[in-house]
Amino acid sequence: MEDQETTDLQTSTDNQQPAYRIMDLEVSERPRERLAHLGPQALSNAELIAILLRVGVQGENAVQVGQRLLQNFGGISGLHRASFDEVRAEHGLGPAKSAQIKAAIELGRRLTLEAPEARPSINSPADAANLVQYEMSALEQEELRVILLNTRNRVQKVETVYRGSLNSSQVRVGELFKGAIRSNAAALIVAHNHPSGDPTPSPDDVAITRAIVEAGKLLDVQVLDHLVIGNGRFVSLKERGLGFG
Repeated sequence: MEDQETTDLQTSTDNQQPAYRIMDLEVSERPRERLAHLGPQALSNAELIAILLRVGVQGENAVQVGQRLLQNFGGISGLHRASFDEVRAEHGLGPAKSAQIKAAIELGRRLTLEAPEARPSINSPADAANLVQYEMSALEQEELRVILLNTRNRVQKVETVYRGSLNSSQVRVGELFKGAIRSNAAALIVAHNHPSGDPTPSPDDVAITRAIVEAGKLLDVQVLDHLVIGNGRFVSLKERGLGFG
């Protein structure tokens, strides 16, 4: 029996036109064949989603469905933030396809957390942001995390210190350094997210940064930066000279 995922036509009960399949595309345009010959990095986000979907719907092939999902949710990060039910409600997606998409995105998130020893050294604000931005940009509430580094600026650990609305009166600066002292970390980077998606630092963000930097000097733990994570963007307070002497 041939593979039904790629050969069966899916027709509706009222004899409408059949759904579009990846096999209906020219061989050179089929995502699976392109992935096999060129590698996954050569495919667009829509093509990668199409491989998960396998078949389109009436009037849309799988790649076009992928494009629609990315547009409706605002890219991969939007799909990551969306709930399972929100994804399932999209035309052409049932529970199985929605689960496949959410599972694939979660595997990508977990990959960033594996094998800390394999992570590159943090040499710039962008390096630090890349470590936490994928997950933190999808959070629905504020979180403050601390990236602990050794003397070579390699990541030792990423700790979540606070959850919920943050302001300078609520944050106990000493809590941020507990993990650094336990791990004998040489330096740390603070990162927190703005659920609004706008990473513009607030006056409280600057005040917290100033207090953290001063505490780091007393404890002999260098505070390299404070990042504010937004939707697809981040701001380095160190680069902007906010809170750092």
